[in-house]
Amino acid sequence: MGHYHLFCFGYGYSAKCLAPHLIERGWVVSATSRSITEYPFDGVAVVDFDKINKDTLKHVTHILVSVPPNSHGDPVLLKHTRLINDLPNLHWVGYLSTTGVYGNTDGALVNECSPLNPTNERSKLRLLAEKSWLGLSNSYGLPVHLFRLAGIYGSGRNTLKRVIAGRAQRIELPGQKFSRVHVEDMARVLIASMTNREPGEVYNVCDDEPASQSDVVEYSCKILGIKPPALISFEEAKKKMSPMTLSFWKDNRRVDNTKIKNNLGVSLLYPTYRAGLTAILENEIG
Repeated sequence: MGHYHLFCFGYGYSAKCLAPHLIERGWVVSATSRSITEYPFDGVAVVDFDKINKDTLKHVTHILVSVPPNSHGDPVLLKHTRLINDLPNLHWVGYLSTTGVYGNTDGALVNECSPLNPTNERSKLRLLAEKSWLGLSNSYGLPVHLFRLAGIYGSGRNTLKRVIAGRAQRIELPGQKFSRVHVEDMARVLIASMTNREPGEVYNVCDDEPASQSDVVEYSCKILGIKPPALISFEEAKKKMSPMTLSFWKDNRRVDNTKIKNNLGVSLLYPTYRAGLTAILENEIG
């Protein structure tokens, strides 16, 4: 993919998965981070978000934004819009949003053209941020690409860990399904978009099989050889849920991933949660 420079606004779970793949291809990767001790490998230059200037970004060709919005708006746009608009060699901007912007559909399938009706404050702020980034794309030709991510799991963040730690519950809520995506497949989608740029486009990022929380926990127990916990009702479980966790359960939808396959040519490494969890078990837990 040539010699490029990716700048990550936010250096969390998703960006940390993407960065090594690009560094292996000869890219320069730099990022903002709360702490320079967070990154687990060499090759990423970390800078202070508030100290970014023209020289910091002058060679940047690609930007990934995963910083969450707040009640004032998107922090990146509030502070650095002019710098980003003036970058001379900017090929691609990826904004990581959430499938939460679709809200609750009572289990109906959503695609990128479905109505947007977020039900919680976090997703409402994400939708406003989406509109702001697309506004820059429409008004100034900024090469923005939006990615609506389903629940991300992978190395270090998965149901297997919760089962082993004895923290997993099997919650029964008939008809409730969640979409999810392995973090490595998310990285594949982003790289495919960098190669096949379509500014202004929106992509759902998820695997092929929405599934209930209880099914995922049960499968995790099965491959670990652990007896699954007894099913408990949602009404019982929600008594101990944090407000954030409870907000996820209020939405029930299935997410269509056809577009990442047809437009970007993505072939998922882990098309189901079973494939993803089995690979984690084999590669990390043994």
